[in-house]
This record gives sequence, structure tokens and C-alpha cells, in this order.
Amino acid sequence: MIPSQIARALATLVAIRRPVFLWGAPGVGKSRVVAQVAHDLGMDLRDVRAVLLDPVDLRGLPTIDATGRARWCSPSFLPDDGRGILFLDELNAAPPLVQAACYQLILDRQLGEYRLPDGWAVVAAGNREQDRAVTHRMPTALANRMVHLDFETDLEDWLGWAQSANIRSEVTAFLRFRPRLLHDFDPAVVDRAFPSPRTWEYVSDMLAAGPDEAVEYDLVRGAVGEGAAAEFAGFLRVWRDLPEPDAVLAAPHEAPVPDEPAAAYAICEALARHAAPGTMEALVCYADRLPVEFGVLLMRDSVRADTTVVETPSFARWAQANAHVLL
Repeated sequence: MIPSQIARALATLVAIRRPVFLWGAPGVGKSRVVAQVAHDLGMDLRDVRAVLLDPVDLRGLPTIDATGRARWCSPSFLPDDGRGILFLDELNAAPPLVQAACYQLILDRQLGEYRLPDGWAVVAAGNREQDRAVTHRMPTALANRMVHLDFETDLEDWLGWAQSANIRSEVTAFLRFRPRLLHDFDPAVVDRAFPSPRTWEYVSDMLAAGPDEAVEYDLVRGAVGEGAAAEFAGFLRVWRDLPEPDAVLAAPHEAPVPDEPAAAYAICEALARHAAPGTMEALVCYADRLPVEFGVLLMRDSVRADTTVVETPSFARWAQANAHVLL
């Protein structure tokens, strides 16, 4: 399932408080989707890293009450009221005894004297055994009580999120050009760094920080690995030689039109970030000069950036002229 489908499935399962386990390779964005679902539903999120717990951590500590009897004080990371998602991340990387301590919490919504409030749902996540990550086989008694969802990456899905997250234009343009590098993980290859949605977000953050030119390549390589970094460095050289978007918008009839596909992807990505009703006439003019597939790309991304542009006469003219391509 792609991330947007996972989000819709989680919304359903959280509503009926059915425990769910998300399976996916490292870096695909499992934690981010759970956090986004909690935010969209207006619910709290308690992110508990099961791999860092000892079995006694979930039970809490005993105390003596006024009658002289021992009672257990539950840990502060377990909720006692409200509505939310208790997210047990990396659950299958936790030692078997910790997983066993989670049994009663997941299955019966209680742990000793502690009871999970009715407004809370349990979501767990972890890597798959074939991902060469640290995992322990989940006991069948626990696995059979959960709904299992397999997490997959999808470029269009990720691009929609990237726009709302202000991921750098050069990163999204590059991944349009080389979609296979959104997530290129081979568990049989021993690489410390590899491309993933998580590490491309790192690259975007590093570029936004304006690194010294002498270390920029090494920073990118440290995030996404040697091969992806080399391709991205070549793409950046193309990107940085493009005309400024403001110059294109000021003179769309005269601005140069790239011949190379990489440069065409790059200029479309840069221009779409400036989409607005006031710039639509210039964008349509430039789109008409691009190869038809890139003109469609520019218009589609412009609508994604600002949906109000579809109400402009310029967009209506373009859509009518290109109806044979859009249908």
C-alpha cells in the first residue's frame, strides 16, 4: 500500500481501535504517516520506541499506598485520558521479553493494573526480516491479533507530501527525472547510506542550510550514497545553469527552452512553485513552447501548487487546446 492508502486505512482502524502493524523497509516514512494521521484526526500521539525498553519499563514501579498494599505506578509515556494513538515503533526489533510485555497492552488494552483509555488506539511498526534490519520474529499469538499493512513508496504520493513539506525544488525535480532513486534499498548490498524518502528529506534540509561548495557533495553522499549522490550532483549543475523563474515569467516568449530532459524537468519544477492566478498567462505561454509532455507536467504541478489557477481564462484556454492529451 502506498502512503496515502496507509493513511486512509489507519483512519479506519484507529476509529474502531483495531491494533495494526505497519511493515516496511527502512526510511520509507512509516513514522511520518502515523504522525500525520494523528494530526489530521486531532489526536495526541505517544511515540514509544519499544527497542529501547526493558520489560519492567512498561509495568512501571511499585509503591505502597495508605493501606500498606503495593500498587503499580504506570510510566508517564502511557496515556491516562483523552484521545490519541499509542505508537509502538520498532516493536519487532525489541527483545522477545519486551514484546511479551506488550501482549496484554495490545490485545487486552491493559497492563497489570493500568488500562489504556477508550479514546486511544495502538499502532505498531517495524522493518521486515528481509531488510537486514535487527528484528525478532513476532510470536504468532501477537501477530494474529493485529491487522498487518505493507508499506510501499510511490513517487506521485511522495511528491504531494513534498510540496506541503517545502522539500527543495531541485530534489523533487531530480526524483521526477530519476524516480527509481526515491527508494533504492538492496539488503544484499552493504551500504551505509542509500536513497529513501527520509534521506532525500535530509538532502533538502542540507541544501536549505547553504553548505560550503567544498563539502556539499560529501554531505549528499553521506545521506543517499555514492551512486545517487553522483547523479544528483550532475543534475544540480544543470539546475543551477537554468534561467531564473522570475526571468522566464517576465519574458515567457523569449526565455530559452531546454533541450535536455533533465533540464526540462528542472525548469517545470521551478516554475510550478510560482503558480498563481497572476502568473498563469506567462506559465501557459511558456508551457506551449515546451514539448507537450513537459507542458502537461508544468500545468499539472501548477494546479497542485495553487488550485485556484484552474479558474483563470489562461488555464481554460490551455486545457481546451490540449484536451486530446488530457483525455
